[in-house]
Amino acid sequence: MTHTYRRTLVTTALPYANGPVHLGHLAGVYLPADIYVRYKRLCGDDIIHIGGSDEHGVPITITADREGISPQDVVDRYHKMNAEAFAKCGISFDYYGRTSSAVHHETAKEFFAEIERKGIFVRKTEKQFFDATAGRFLSDRYITGTCPVCNSPGANGDQCEQCGTHLSPTELIDPKSKLSDATPELRETLHWYFPLGRYQKLLEDYVERHSGEWRSNVVNYSKTWLNQGLAERAITRDLSWGISLPLDSVEAQGKVLYVWFDAVLGYISFTKEWAERQGDPLLWKRYWQDPETRIINFIGKDNVVFHTLMFPAILMAWNDERSEGRYELADNVPASEFMNFEGRKFSKSRNYAVYLGEFLERFPADTLRYSIAMNYPENKDSDFSWVDFQNRTNGELADTLGNFIKRSVDFTNARFDAEVPCDLSFDEWDNLGIDWLESFCRLEAAYEGFHFRDAVSQTMDIARFANRYLTESEPWKVIKVDREAAGRAMAVSLNLCHSLALLLYPVLPETSNRIWRMLGFEGTIDDLVEPGKVVWRKALEPGLKKGHKLLGTSEILFTKIEQKDIEPELKKIEALLAEARRCEASEKQTTTTFKPEITIEDFQKVDLRVARVIGCEPVKKAAKLLKLKLQVGSEERQVLSGIAQHYKPEEMVGKQVVLVANLAERTMRGEVSQGMILAVEGEEGQLFILEPQGKSINGKPVE
Repeated sequence: MTHTYRRTLVTTALPYANGPVHLGHLAGVYLPADIYVRYKRLCGDDIIHIGGSDEHGVPITITADREGISPQDVVDRYHKMNAEAFAKCGISFDYYGRTSSAVHHETAKEFFAEIERKGIFVRKTEKQFFDATAGRFLSDRYITGTCPVCNSPGANGDQCEQCGTHLSPTELIDPKSKLSDATPELRETLHWYFPLGRYQKLLEDYVERHSGEWRSNVVNYSKTWLNQGLAERAITRDLSWGISLPLDSVEAQGKVLYVWFDAVLGYISFTKEWAERQGDPLLWKRYWQDPETRIINFIGKDNVVFHTLMFPAILMAWNDERSEGRYELADNVPASEFMNFEGRKFSKSRNYAVYLGEFLERFPADTLRYSIAMNYPENKDSDFSWVDFQNRTNGELADTLGNFIKRSVDFTNARFDAEVPCDLSFDEWDNLGIDWLESFCRLEAAYEGFHFRDAVSQTMDIARFANRYLTESEPWKVIKVDREAAGRAMAVSLNLCHSLALLLYPVLPETSNRIWRMLGFEGTIDDLVEPGKVVWRKALEPGLKKGHKLLGTSEILFTKIEQKDIEPELKKIEALLAEARRCEASEKQTTTTFKPEITIEDFQKVDLRVARVIGCEPVKKAAKLLKLKLQVGSEERQVLSGIAQHYKPEEMVGKQVVLVANLAERTMRGEVSQGMILAVEGEEGQLFILEPQGKSINGKPVE
């Protein structure tokens, strides 16, 4: 069993400082990163964990406008709130920064200036919506209108919340300004674009080099974008809140860096600020510009392309023509799937969420860390439920782990004067029934492969073994006839307590430190970790010698969660679900209302035809759209339909559908749609296309 100790930089996606973080954020990014970092610290690695708040962007200005405060007030509030929640949950950042800091502004401007100096940016004059009443250009989030895909009112200028289609503001039907409710007008404005396509081949090589080690979702998302061909992407916006361009020209006035460009650079600026705190301002270069450093970006799946394509492209642009001061690219990007809440997606906009800070006011952090780790959404979406949380806390933590630790310590305190009764030989330890070498190999492989649910499950298996061992050894009975045998059983149990304290530290740090203190050690396990000092392997062998003195007292590690403890939460769920359904009903207008009356002559103008799907594929950059190739009698048509979340492309081929054949053509996402197919929405929001049955009906009218 070998282990390579190396320098590692771990970064975590920057939470938006526009609201509190919820359990979905914790599960997808921050807890897995913290578990990994704590494990590597035990291994003696030189590792730092860098995170912070993303404090620029339109949603922050919208919140400020709505509340009548400044954007700085908004980010100050939520940065503090989220930093405190992370600390209370045991997320052990080495540094937690802010993109509103002076160092970050300087870093982002430096990157812009360097890339501008090299002539890489493309400048484009384009037409954007302008609110004449408010006297300002409108970013996409300041524009609302009717979605051109699903006809839902209230779609934002960047995406329709109802059908999920990514939009541009000019695609909206009847657009309105959120500032004044006026109809905006198109005016010319100049913007800087980053030519991602310039780095297409380098990015393809980068992704391909890691395709055997990155998670499949990361590789697939990245290759999908690459296969579509990378286009130019705007990196400036007309806003007052953000990082101003480091240019003196008139055309640069009133423009700031687009948040997608500046936020990822926070990883670098925060590392610089960390280095300053260490008293070595140049120390950050060791983690960003040394090929010997391994960089790992923990993110959610919605951030994949920003970290596998866009951020690397920015670094490639910086590295162009440089022999020194070159940035290294991430070695791995462990992107999680989503954690849902009681079967539904977390939604801040609908307040359907469990917020981290509020949760920790009622329940201990380690119980949450364990429950989420055991449901870690590694390869598919998972779910958090209060009942599962209660069952895991009561059964696995309280009845198994907590019960074993307390019985071992209490019996030793009472019957052996709080001292380890005897030494254990390595043969005795190896013959307990645990193959320590194999177990450690599997456990380390799980951690190194970012399989955190598997790692925590394996560790809990050792706790289960320990609990069974103590129960079956029955030292409380054996001591009456054979004190030495009872003492040997307790020596085994106490050494298992010692091993478990170390093994559980990555996921249950507070609990591990409490066990550590009960075992009579001064300080905490946190005090033991330092680069080059291997603490992890101490769990592989007996760590307590004969005569080692315990603290002499014990404590209950986990208090069981009663039904009355979660009853308020269950009622809150009912209220949230009711509110979510009410919002959905309002948004979808599901009440029984009818459109204005028409005559039979009006209806006869609609030409409904049976068509057969002869081809189907996704629409680029539109997660909810499928492009259907239809055979309608002797004619072929192309139709775009927002059913991608309900039907796979291969499922559609061969189906007969009902086509509105005389609907005027329209263009969406650069594709022409020659009609519309009919579908009906089910109770849970699923769509069912209408499938007429029968032979030789293709092209026939529906009457």
